[in-house]
Amino acid sequence: MKLKIGRGILITFGISVILFTVLITGAGAVYGSDLNKPPVLEDDVALQKEKSSIKMARASWDTGWFSTEIYKQLLEALGYLVDDPQTMDNLPFYIAAAKGEVDLWVNGWFPSHGRYLQDHRVAGSVEPVGFQVKAGALQGYLIDRSTAEKYNITNLEDFKDTEIAKLFDKDGNGKADLIGCNQGWACGKDVAHHLGAYKLNDTIEQIQGDYAPMMAEAIAKYRQGEPIFFFTWTPNWTTGKLVPGRDVVWIQVPFPSLPQGQTQLEKLSVVENVPGCLANPCTMGFPPSDIRVVANSDFLSQNPMVRRLADLVQIPYEDINAQNAQMVDGEDDHEDIRRHAQKWIEKNRSNVDHWIENASLGQTLPQRATPAKDYPVEATKKPAINVAIKRLEPFVIYQDRRYTGFSVELWEQIADELSINYTLYGVNTTAKLLDEVKRGAADLAIAGIGITSRRERHLDFSHPYFESGLQIMVTKNSETLFGAILNKVWTILLSPGLIYGIAFFLFVVLAAAHIIWLLERKANPQFSKHYLTGIWQSVWWAIVTVTTVGYGDKTPKGWVGRLFGLFWILAGYFVFAYFTASVTTTVALNELRGEINNPDDLYGKKIATIEKSLAAEYLIRQGIDPIKFEDIKPAYSQLEAGYVDAVVYDAPVLQHYARKKGHGRVQVVGKIFQEQSYGIAFQIASPLREKVNIALLKLVENGEYKKIYNKWFGS
Repeated sequence: MKLKIGRGILITFGISVILFTVLITGAGAVYGSDLNKPPVLEDDVALQKEKSSIKMARASWDTGWFSTEIYKQLLEALGYLVDDPQTMDNLPFYIAAAKGEVDLWVNGWFPSHGRYLQDHRVAGSVEPVGFQVKAGALQGYLIDRSTAEKYNITNLEDFKDTEIAKLFDKDGNGKADLIGCNQGWACGKDVAHHLGAYKLNDTIEQIQGDYAPMMAEAIAKYRQGEPIFFFTWTPNWTTGKLVPGRDVVWIQVPFPSLPQGQTQLEKLSVVENVPGCLANPCTMGFPPSDIRVVANSDFLSQNPMVRRLADLVQIPYEDINAQNAQMVDGEDDHEDIRRHAQKWIEKNRSNVDHWIENASLGQTLPQRATPAKDYPVEATKKPAINVAIKRLEPFVIYQDRRYTGFSVELWEQIADELSINYTLYGVNTTAKLLDEVKRGAADLAIAGIGITSRRERHLDFSHPYFESGLQIMVTKNSETLFGAILNKVWTILLSPGLIYGIAFFLFVVLAAAHIIWLLERKANPQFSKHYLTGIWQSVWWAIVTVTTVGYGDKTPKGWVGRLFGLFWILAGYFVFAYFTASVTTTVALNELRGEINNPDDLYGKKIATIEKSLAAEYLIRQGIDPIKFEDIKPAYSQLEAGYVDAVVYDAPVLQHYARKKGHGRVQVVGKIFQEQSYGIAFQIASPLREKVNIALLKLVENGEYKKIYNKWFGS
């Protein structure tokens, strides 16, 4: 008996060992081939994901930030943790990527970035992968289409004709003004090379300044019918505003010519099927660029999902152009760019799902790259004080290649007070304006920057130097009593409510007239058988009857006609009552539309504002459906023409217009509401902040601030 029990225990123990081995083997299949690897607990997964976070960079040009945000969201969909992208210039990025300090960016332009890959600090450690935009990034020269067609301008060589050059001469020196690149940009040297190679220095002058405000000024001149001549690249917001083939045309260069070191690429500068070019193929003067992901090679080898994703993703440059145009139109904060990327992903959901599925097949959790050799990073020189600004009239105005405006003049006084040298440079979006300060490219930023809790997390601000908010602009009432009465009557007559009421009344009367004519024309001589005469008689009967005057000189004879007449008499009470109510309501509404002095007076009025603005958001929250414009100027025109009752927008902008261009025709009324304070932005713990605050307070105390304020906004 004891032997049987012992044997049973041994059998049970053996079975248990076998089952345990099977379980361990199964766990090994789940967690990997290494049977000694313990199960992954929740804390271990969190730690592994933390180790797998990707350090992204992005280019210093904000037109590339949309693509960066798309890739960031796609990588997060693969399961990676992605740090907020760090803004970097070209060479510092390539060196940092080689060292493993950053993993990748999506802003590589090739072949022009090829020289960075050959740098001894970079070679062998960094590589491009995939083609976000394949040979679609173009560079070249454009002019407005109407001038090109009128004077048959197709080639840069046409500018050797002094009469052609004078068409684009803005400063009277006899040379065509070509809006070129910023000082220090590589494209500026390429443009200068072309002017020399084609012997055009006597008739063309490259204008180098802040590209974005110069192009904004050029677009305004184009819309006023003036010729324009500029260099650009794609994708870029310029070709979203001025569409090649519709608004502007690419013009060819006489022959391919590139600076020394790029001559092997000259054949590539002749490009097939360029939309908006006046020839095919088009000799652009620049080889088309591929926009590619660039990453640390070790990182790519250890994270094949990232490599496969980069090989798959393509973003049409037309989509990038469209998003860049949205940024220029005011959707230019980081949250806007993030939202644009989310919308693009949803719009392209089928492609995105395909990319994610194919990139992630058979992959485990991602791993971090191993840092490469430690190379010294070259220090970059910069002026004593870099001041970033963004156009916002009347705070920052760019005119005749220089900046002015309330904020600019205030900063000039602060700089004088502190005896510091500085350089002003413009950016195109609020997102880039703040990012320039955050990353240290600018020492401070001044424009019309609202101080918000979200921005205070990443930046410091000066004392508020301007209290802003929304305000209301209306026309000045300069009418005589007779003119006011005529205007009121005319407004009532043209009101939609009255027009709809009259239209309904006439339609019902005509319908009744046709019915009675069809019923009575054969047997009743009071209704002529001739259509025009009979219908006129029937209309007369219908109106006389519906107004309860009675049949008058015409009465139905047949029993069906009399029955309809009885129905028409009873219906007349309702039809005429509706017409009377329409007139009464219209008059009452117009009487209620009295003077506008505060936000409570806006209800029931026609209010104009700017789309995607704080004013538009405020009005919609209040239940007011405004008429929205892309730009403030059409809103002014609609107000002065009487098509809208008021304009609601940023107080300083309205005050500036009322004091300057709209003087005598419009006025700003009521107090400022939805208040917001403007300040100067600094890096956190910047030593400049306290100095600027002291200087600002001195300007307030000695009256200089008030002088500048009164100059731009009035007392």
